[in-house]
Amino acid sequence: MRMPVRARRRHRSDRGAVALFVAICAAYVVLVIALVIDAGGRLRVAERTDAYAQEAARVGGQQLDQAAVLQGKGFKVRQDYVRQAADAYLVLYGLRVGEVEFSGDGKVVTVTVQADYRPVLLGALGERKVTGKGSATLVHGVEKAETD
Repeated sequence: MRMPVRARRRHRSDRGAVALFVAICAAYVVLVIALVIDAGGRLRVAERTDAYAQEAARVGGQQLDQAAVLQGKGFKVRQDYVRQAADAYLVLYGLRVGEVEFSGDGKVVTVTVQADYRPVLLGALGERKVTGKGSATLVHGVEKAETD
C-alpha cells in the first residue's frame, strides 16, 4: 500500500535539516577559532612592540650629554643622539622609531614604535597597526640611584 502524496511530503520535510544545521554551526566554530587565534596573535605583537619601545627608550636614554656633565650642569640626555640610538636598536627587529618625547628636565625619554600586524587566518580583514610605547628615566649614583 502506498502513502498518499501529501503524507510523503510531510514525511520528507525534515530530510537534510540536520546536515544544514551542522554546516552552519561548523562555519561559526571555525570563525570563532580564527578570531581567537588572530586576537591572541595581535596581543602578542602588541606586547612585543611595547618591549621593543621600552628597550629603545633605555638605549636612547643612555646617550648622555657629556659636555654638560663635565661643566657641572647635571645629568641630561643628548636629545639629538637619542633618535639615532633608538633607531639603531630597532632596525635589528625591522622596526622604526615613530615619536621621541622628552620631559622638561631632559631626564625622561619616551619612545613610540609602530608595528604591522597581519592576521594568520583572517587575512587582510584584520590587518592593523600596533603601537608600543616605552619610557626610560635617567638615574645616576654610585651606592644608590639618584634622580636629581
